[in-house]
Amino acid sequence: MKLFRTLIASALLAAPLFVLAHEAHTPRAAQAALPPEQQAWGIAGEARAVRRTIDIAMTDEMRFTPSVIEVREGETVRLRLRNRGKELHELVLGTRATIDEHAEQMKKHPTMEHDDPWMAHVKAGRTGELVWHFNRPGDFDFACLVGDHYELGMAGRVRVLPAR
Repeated sequence: MKLFRTLIASALLAAPLFVLAHEAHTPRAAQAALPPEQQAWGIAGEARAVRRTIDIAMTDEMRFTPSVIEVREGETVRLRLRNRGKELHELVLGTRATIDEHAEQMKKHPTMEHDDPWMAHVKAGRTGELVWHFNRPGDFDFACLVGDHYELGMAGRVRVLPAR
C-alpha cells in the first residue's frame, strides 16, 4: 500500500511538468495565453473593438487593391483579405525595415511558417482577415512576402492619421 501511495504521489507531482513540457510544443496555445505585443505599427486588436472593415483584394498580378489605406490613431480595424488569384498570398504589416528584414528571412527559409497577429496567409480563391489596433500615427507598410511577390511590387501603405 505504501508503494501504491508513493507511485500516486509521484504521478501527481510529475503531472504539472508533463503539462508544461506539452505546452512548450504547442506555440499557438502558449501564444494565446500571452498578452498582445506592441509593435511600432500598432498592436493586435480584439474583434469586439472593430468599428470598420476594410476590404483588400490580392491578385496574381502582384497587387493589393487598394494599395493605400487610411485609418485614425486609436482605430481598430478588420482587414478582410480576398485572394482573387490562383496562388497563395499573404499580408504582412510592418515598417519598411521590418518587412525588408522578414523578406530576407523568407528567402533563406522559403517554407517558414509563422502565425504572428500582423500576418495573414490567404489561399487561392479564399478570404482571410486580421484585426489590428493602430495606436500610433505614421506611415506603415504591408506586403506579400510569398516567393518573389514583394519584389514584383506586391506592397502597400497604411497611413495612420493622428487622433482627432
